[in-house]
Amino acid sequence: MKRRGGRRGAGWVALLLLLLGWEGLARSGLVTAFMLPPLTTVLLRVAADAASGELWQGLGSTLYRALLGFAIAGSTGIVLGILVAHNRLVRWFFDPIISIGFPVPKIVFLPVLALWLGYFDVSKIAMVVLDAIFPVLTATMAGAASVERELLWSARNLGAGERQLLWEIVLPAALPQILTGLQVALPVALIVGIITEMTMGGIGLGAAMTKASRFADSPGVFAGILEIAAVGFVLIQGMALVRRRLLAWHREAMSAAME
Repeated sequence: MKRRGGRRGAGWVALLLLLLGWEGLARSGLVTAFMLPPLTTVLLRVAADAASGELWQGLGSTLYRALLGFAIAGSTGIVLGILVAHNRLVRWFFDPIISIGFPVPKIVFLPVLALWLGYFDVSKIAMVVLDAIFPVLTATMAGAASVERELLWSARNLGAGERQLLWEIVLPAALPQILTGLQVALPVALIVGIITEMTMGGIGLGAAMTKASRFADSPGVFAGILEIAAVGFVLIQGMALVRRRLLAWHREAMSAAME
């Protein structure tokens, strides 16, 4: 516990030093306030946005698109990944698509989605789904395919049906890798949601940053960076908490507890 607390403390000290360095550099005169506004000025801007309600409106829109896209990508990726791993026909059909689609930067499809679906929430959410589904899909495929065949054979010999095999053996065994895929997909969903707002407009944290940049509002731009960083940190920590709770029975959690 002491070692774990020390590591966490060191991380917070590093972050504090970075923020203090930001404030010191901004006030040193080496850079202009336009290029790098002081941290205190940016924090005051964040507080003003929160007081006016602009921050909460943008945050709600961004989280709505990112989390909805993440939920669709996660559920679809898990189901499809298990089917690809355990059904030859499904694997025959989807394996070439996954092999070609995974390395392609999905952002190239943004103009196509804009043409098909317009510049509204549907196209932005679709872009999030398209980007976030591949980490979940590939992680689920790897996890489901790595289940020991002896376990499946033994369960079948004991009379287990396909549904029991799925819920009692395949999913628990693949859960660590599935959660890893979800942990990768969640920040991807947030990043893509921000990018779609920056490029397609609308309401959101990314759109607010683009608007501030167009009006040469330097504190507004840096306030957006802080807001997005805070949201990303909370989401990642929340996902890590979910992982610890779901894997409390797993040797991964036991090993972490013994460190």
